[in-house]
Amino acid sequence: MRLHALVGGTTEIIGPEGTLSDAAESMADHEVDYVIVIDNRELVGILTERDLVLAVAEGVDLGAALVEEWMSEAPDTFKPDVTVSEAVAWLLETGYRHLPVMAEEELLGVVTIRDLMWALTQQE
Repeated sequence: MRLHALVGGTTEIIGPEGTLSDAAESMADHEVDYVIVIDNRELVGILTERDLVLAVAEGVDLGAALVEEWMSEAPDTFKPDVTVSEAVAWLLETGYRHLPVMAEEELLGVVTIRDLMWALTQQE
């Protein structure tokens, strides 16, 4: 199975100038654990629940702290023809949980560790 089979639904997007509070609200409203950061139609980062936890632990004002200060910049992206096995190997190596899938310069969506686990159970 390849990543293109797992990409679907909507991807939550925020600008780098959004606040952590905006990002957390978007995650809660859409029941996801990340937001993709887009600036001028370009993927510039990803902000995850882990990033929010770190910010809370440091006592930052979530209503004032900007996404660009806490996001992971320039995340690795994956082509839609990457296999599930290749993606899982990358996750195990890096510890990341989200794979932005891009075709050329277009974001197709994000495949999560949960999506990959589901795909692995379907291959049994």
